[in-house]
Amino acid sequence: MQGLVTVFGGSGFVGSQVVRALAKAGCRVRVAVRQPHLAYRMRMLGDVGQIEVVQANVRNVASVNRALDGAEACVNLVGLLWESGRQKFQAVHVMGAKTVAERAKAAGVQRFVQMSAIGADAGSESKYARTKAEGEAAVRAVFPGAVIVRPSVIFGPEDGFFNRFAQMAAISPALPLVGGDTRFQPVFVGDVAAVIAQAVTSPAAEGLTYELGGPGVYTMREILQLILTETGRARALLSLPWPIAGLLGKVGDLMAAILPIAPPITSDQVELLKSDNVADQGLPGLAEAGVVPTSVEAVVPSYLYRYRKGGQYAPTPAGAL
Repeated sequence: MQGLVTVFGGSGFVGSQVVRALAKAGCRVRVAVRQPHLAYRMRMLGDVGQIEVVQANVRNVASVNRALDGAEACVNLVGLLWESGRQKFQAVHVMGAKTVAERAKAAGVQRFVQMSAIGADAGSESKYARTKAEGEAAVRAVFPGAVIVRPSVIFGPEDGFFNRFAQMAAISPALPLVGGDTRFQPVFVGDVAAVIAQAVTSPAAEGLTYELGGPGVYTMREILQLILTETGRARALLSLPWPIAGLLGKVGDLMAAILPIAPPITSDQVELLKSDNVADQGLPGLAEAGVVPTSVEAVVPSYLYRYRKGGQYAPTPAGAL
């Protein structure tokens, strides 16, 4: 069994797959999360004693130190899709990443992997994209050899993208279409986890920045149409001009500030939808990591069926994959 890897944010949608991949590679894994009582299932992703769960908050230095004690490698997956309460982009994406990197360096950690996102840009109008880039810079200032992983939209059975729109289609007579021509390159969560596990265990990955996209590129309109076909729902797609989308985003901002649920869309997400989310072919991706990309068509039907009328007992809709 290889050395200890501390994974911050390891109990989420991506994190659980990363932990599984690291355990399969023979690593001992320490899963550092804010609410460990909600992550008890993580221990079952490996052999007995291979995976432990500890409490840590990237905004709390003492807890970060404890989580890194004895670790040889560190993976930071902590990130936000919207701001709420004390969970702000600057605090988590920048200061949190900086704290984890600095404390990992002080603890003698040899390898560091930072989760970012395609579109990370210090000059972006989006706070999400801007702080992702600032977080990358903060990590590289401490760990020049850190591996940066930038995925496009990530899909899988528990994703918050295909599932969200499928759920909306099940209850709404129409779907709002913001940025209908914006392009995405969805990437399978298992493929992202495989790249991260390799980045931890392979010295050849040191200092690389990966941009991860799947084998297909789709517009937002095409993605929504695929979801409607797979769920057997006939719904209108209402194209929203950017000013109207911006107003809806502001309403989402207010919802995020007062309600403990995910807002339909925020003003920052509207800003993100103005730019394509496609991997840069000049940077290494899945192929360079030796990972065969998994298509949307191969996986998404296996979990969107539950949004059909009748669920698993419903006949496959005409035209479905």
